[in-house]
Amino acid sequence: PARDLADGHFRAGAGDRLIPPWEDVEILERPGAMADGAVARFRMRKFGVGIEWVARHHDVQPGRSFSDTQERGPFRSWVHRHSFLPDGDAASMLEDRVAYELPGGILGRAFGGGMAARDIERMFAWRHARTRHDLQHHAAFPGERLRIAVSGTNGLVGGSLVPFLSTGGHDVRRIVRGAPDRARGDVAWDTRTDAFDAGALEGLDAVVHLAGAGIADQRWSESRKREIVRSRVAPTASLCRTLAGLRDKPRVLVCASAIGWYGDRPGPAQVDESSPRGDGFLAETCEQWERATDAARDAGIRVVNLRIGVVLSARGGALAKLLPPFRMGLGGAVGSGEQGMSWIDLDDLLGAIRFVLSADVRGAVNAVAPEPCSNRDFGRALGAAIGRPAVAPLPSPAVKAMFGEMGERLLLEGAFVRPARLAGLGFRWALPDLDHAFRFETGNIR
Repeated sequence: PARDLADGHFRAGAGDRLIPPWEDVEILERPGAMADGAVARFRMRKFGVGIEWVARHHDVQPGRSFSDTQERGPFRSWVHRHSFLPDGDAASMLEDRVAYELPGGILGRAFGGGMAARDIERMFAWRHARTRHDLQHHAAFPGERLRIAVSGTNGLVGGSLVPFLSTGGHDVRRIVRGAPDRARGDVAWDTRTDAFDAGALEGLDAVVHLAGAGIADQRWSESRKREIVRSRVAPTASLCRTLAGLRDKPRVLVCASAIGWYGDRPGPAQVDESSPRGDGFLAETCEQWERATDAARDAGIRVVNLRIGVVLSARGGALAKLLPPFRMGLGGAVGSGEQGMSWIDLDDLLGAIRFVLSADVRGAVNAVAPEPCSNRDFGRALGAAIGRPAVAPLPSPAVKAMFGEMGERLLLEGAFVRPARLAGLGFRWALPDLDHAFRFETGNIR
């Protein structure tokens, strides 16, 4: 419905959700309530040059349309009208009408006009696709508004989840290390003692716990492996004890886990949530991580242990690291190329988190796309999406030499993981296949 489409653009977080992952943009000032005179200010980098863009909103018609005009920025002039047009009672059309003029007069139009037009078309094609994804995921539970606390909001997933939930109409609070912003409703987390502010957690509907040290941030020494385990298990156990002791407990806790639970599973056979735990450091870590939620489960809170696959986003994670070498023609299979790659696009991961917050499910849930693939097929699909053949394999000895045990476990091993529970509950993926996911993330939308 047009009203739902408009509401998402009028809520906090809308600007964050509409920044393409290939753009280097820092939001400096977000508008408060969408109203005439509200200002958005951000800094972007183009060709290594920092540019500040200031836009003022006007002609605001709630539920129907609004405009923004550039007051300072890269264009000589820019006026953008957003319109939310009904297409019957249950559908709508999003129209972005932009009138702009490049700097430099005739020379600017001659040398930059074609590039500017292509960039604008690419940006709006991507923005419309993301809008469809978000609306699809929010539509699974229409009208439901939750009070939700989220940890790990400095990470790729948590930082994206907050604006995603906010634009869906939910009241979202961040669980933060250090001094909380009480005006925003932040929940304090003292990382020295792993103590959480119980009072700020009272009365919430849900908690999403995503915090943990990055497993691919650096080579694995014994001390780094201890930190990977400690950063997951101790805070999770403390948070769950805190939630269990509340007078007004949340109905659900969604706690991150990983498909590392299944260990290395050579061969094409698929595993799902009914499969036993695998072997090795990652599998053992995931088991401890999931057991750390026992206190919340025992207190009657519905606990979902979300086993997350390889998250695809051009803004961070594995795909962001792979794109530069692939664009130089250096991409290809890693090791044998036969190991399983169980992945999920970031937009669908956010949708899966939203889904399990309300669906009748508890325990382990695999957050992956419907069809896992081999490492070799993953590389071929990425090369095809960006027009670069994947012809430069990375042999196993090189992986071990460059990355040690971390590379061996993360790059040379894998499993073909199936999302049996999400599929059985009727979850709808917006990007269920690699070709569409890669084209969306790189802005090559057909």
